[in-house]
Amino acid sequence: MSEQAQQTEAVESRPAPEQPKSFWGKVDNWFGITKSGSNFRTEVVAGLTTFMSMVYILMVNAGMFQGVITDSADPYGAAYVATAIGAIIGTLLMALFAKMPLAQASGMGINAFIVFSLISSGDDATGLTYANCMVFTLLDGVIFLVLTVTGLRRQIFEAIPAGVRHAIPVGIGMFIAFIGMQQAGIIVDDGDTLTSFVSFNVLDENASFVFYVGGKVGGMLPAIVAIIGVFAIVVLSKKNVKGAILWGILGSAVLYYILLAIAYAANVAAAQAIFSDVSISNPFNAFVAWGHDSAGAVFYEGFNFDAYLNTGNHNVGSLVVVLITSALSLCMIDMFDTIGTLYGACSKGNLLDKDGTPIRMEKMMLADAIATCTGAIAGTSTVTTFVESSSGVVAGGRTGFTSLVTGICFIIAMFLSPIAQLIPRCATATALIWVGVLMMGSVIKVDWEDAADAIVAFMTFMVMLLGYSISKGIGMGIITYVIIKVFTGKVKEISIPTWVIGLVFLATFLLTE
Repeated sequence: MSEQAQQTEAVESRPAPEQPKSFWGKVDNWFGITKSGSNFRTEVVAGLTTFMSMVYILMVNAGMFQGVITDSADPYGAAYVATAIGAIIGTLLMALFAKMPLAQASGMGINAFIVFSLISSGDDATGLTYANCMVFTLLDGVIFLVLTVTGLRRQIFEAIPAGVRHAIPVGIGMFIAFIGMQQAGIIVDDGDTLTSFVSFNVLDENASFVFYVGGKVGGMLPAIVAIIGVFAIVVLSKKNVKGAILWGILGSAVLYYILLAIAYAANVAAAQAIFSDVSISNPFNAFVAWGHDSAGAVFYEGFNFDAYLNTGNHNVGSLVVVLITSALSLCMIDMFDTIGTLYGACSKGNLLDKDGTPIRMEKMMLADAIATCTGAIAGTSTVTTFVESSSGVVAGGRTGFTSLVTGICFIIAMFLSPIAQLIPRCATATALIWVGVLMMGSVIKVDWEDAADAIVAFMTFMVMLLGYSISKGIGMGIITYVIIKVFTGKVKEISIPTWVIGLVFLATFLLTE
C-alpha cells in the first residue's frame, strides 16, 4: 500500500469528533456559530453594535407617543416600556425562531404615520385615539401573518407600482425629517407660510435664545443643538463609528444642558424654569403607567370609536374605510420596509441562498408579523426589522446569538426610562433627521426619464410631505398610476390587486376627511 493510501485510510479511520458536552458547546451547536464561520466573541460584539445602533428608538418612539397617550401619569414611561417590550419580543423571535443576526423594534416612519397622520392633534385631530391605532396595528400584524403563511405577500407586493414602491421610503424619509425639524424648532410656523426657518438673528430684539411655554422648549437653543447633533452624526458615520446615531443623540443632550446651564448662569428665566422641572422618577413608575395605559389597551379601549364618530362629519361608513385603508397602509409600509431591510442586511453578511433570497426568509417574515401583533398588544406601533441591524452583520454577526445579545441589552435598557426621559426632544430629533437622510437613497431607483414613472413617484412623496400623511401619499401614487395607465392605453398592465387597492384609496379620499 502506498504512503498516500495509508494516510487516507488513517484519516478515514479516525473517530468522528465528539459533540460538545458543555453548555456553551450546545449553544454553539444550536445557533450554528462555529458552522457559520463565526465565534462567540464576534457574535457578542455584533450584538452590542446592533444595540448601540438602534437603541435610540426607545427615546424617539417614547417622545413621539407621549403626546397621544392621554390621561396618563407618565405617558413617556408607558411608551418607553411598550417600545422596549416590542423590541425585546421581535429581537428574541429573530434570535430563537429565525436564528438570524437581525433585530426588531417599532419602525421609524410607521410611528410617525400613526402619531401625526392617524391621530394628529389640535385642529387637525382625527378623533382616533392611541388605543384605536393599536387596533390598526394589530390588524396590520394579522394581515401580514396571513399574507406570509398563504404566500399572498408576493402578489400584494407586486401589485404596488414600482414608482410608488421606490417613492415610499423617500416620502417617509422626508416626512420624518420634517417632523424632526419641527420638534427641534428648526422649522417653525410663522403664521403666514405655515413653515419657516427659525431665526438666528442675534441683532433682532424679539429673537429669543430660549423660551419655555407649556413644557416645550423653543428659541435658538434647541435648533442649534439639533443642527450640531446632525452634523456630529454625519461625521461619526463617515468615520464608521459604531452607534453614530446614539452618540449623536447623547452628545446633543450634553450640549443642550451645557448651553442651558450657561443661560441659567446668565439669569435667563426660561433656563431656570426648565431646570426646576428636571427630576428623576422611580423606574418602576414607568411599568405601572405601561400596565395602566398601554398594555392590552387595544382590547379594552381600542374598539371604542366614539371620539372618531363625534368628530367632523365622520360616520360608520367612513370608519370602515379608514379601518381598512389604515390597516392596509400599515401592512404595506411594514412589508416593503421589512423585505427591503432583509435583503439589504443579509446581502452584507453573505446570508443569501443561491437565488439571492435571504436564508430562512419565511421564518423572518413570520417573526416580523408575530412581533407586530404582540407589540400592538403591548401598546407600541408596528414592530419591524431595523435597517441598523446591518451594522451588526457588518461587524461579523452571522447567527441568532447576535440578536440574542441585542435582545438582552434591550431588557436591561427597559429599566432606564427615567434617565432616557432627560434626553431633550431636540436631541432625539437628530435621529429623525438623519434617518430621513438615509431613506432618501431610493430616489435614484425612480426612472426620472419616464414621465409616467416620474409623476407617480413625485405625487407619492410630495403628498406625503406636504399633505402630512403617509397613507394619502401612497394612495395618491397608486391612483395616479392607474389614471396614467388608462389614458396612455395601457389598461392591461394594471393588475386586479392594483385596481382593488386603488379603488379602496379612492373611496378613502371621497368618503373621509
